[in-house]
Amino acid sequence: MTYPHESFEDTSNETPKKKRTGRAILLGALALVLVGLLAAGGYLFTLARAFDDGTNKLANAFPEESLRPQKSGEAKGAVNILLLGNDSRAKDQGEANFASLPNGGRSDTMMLVHIPSDRKGIYVTSIMRDTWLDIPGHGNAKINAAFAYGGVPLAVQTLEGLLNTRIDHVASIDFEGFKGLTDALGGVEINNPIAFSPTTAKKLHFPQGVQTLSGDEALSFVRERHAFRDGDYQRVRNQQLYIKAVLGKLTSKDTLTDPGKILESVEQIAPYIAVDESLDAMKVAQIGASMPGIGSGDMKFFTLPNKGTGRSADGQSIVIPDMAVIDEFAKALNKDNVAQFVEDNDL
Repeated sequence: MTYPHESFEDTSNETPKKKRTGRAILLGALALVLVGLLAAGGYLFTLARAFDDGTNKLANAFPEESLRPQKSGEAKGAVNILLLGNDSRAKDQGEANFASLPNGGRSDTMMLVHIPSDRKGIYVTSIMRDTWLDIPGHGNAKINAAFAYGGVPLAVQTLEGLLNTRIDHVASIDFEGFKGLTDALGGVEINNPIAFSPTTAKKLHFPQGVQTLSGDEALSFVRERHAFRDGDYQRVRNQQLYIKAVLGKLTSKDTLTDPGKILESVEQIAPYIAVDESLDAMKVAQIGASMPGIGSGDMKFFTLPNKGTGRSADGQSIVIPDMAVIDEFAKALNKDNVAQFVEDNDL
């Protein structure tokens, strides 16, 4: 079983790397709202109104009920959320594998967030967009193609069929939202491991070491891949680094004791979030209230098990799913013991 870095370029001639990694626009919308709504206490109503008024809705985000699995008794209390990261800028740049989302942009990131019934942890599974799966009604194709064929409902149906697991909510977030969020927080400090100059913003340069990013700088930092020898691999690491820094800033004492900063953060990010019609501020607050004491250290990230890259019959560069281990994961989801699955597979 191999867990290569996530790259969406032609990597068929590369040796897959075994480092396990989580695609890193992790819980962007959910983490922000959970932190903001829960930390503010009596400020809840104002924050909830800002979130509900600002976010877009993913109408008809789910497939027909007759096509969906039901939760078993053991997993009825668990929550599964499909998170979609996208970049509306990609449409204007003509990037490959563009798949339109309801709020514009492509499905550049796909993750299943699993919150177990006992609320002891959060498990985030990255699904590489080139994963070769059976797309209902269309045969085998990359999971990203599901959006082109049938939008969010078909993507949900594909993953529910693969894992025999019901997805409760869907949320999509656009990279552009991080610009205003970063500025609202007064900048975000990162420790950059590799010095580079973005190819799309030649006036910028990110030296190696500790530095504070503004909103515009943060966008360039998380988007860049052409400046690196390993392309998307380093972009993934940079995105992880940035999001962890954002979460650290959001949960800092300076932020949590400043209701105005929390409100501004929610107002800045909300217009770039699209959620299914049942995922409103009240639902988010209910989920968060059931998770007292859970922090970033309680989150586990891993990639959907796969055997590395290969070629499809028609010559496409694809990611080959490891169906035997994925079946184990599906059973763990339905028995609500993902923690044991993660431990058994050393994830």
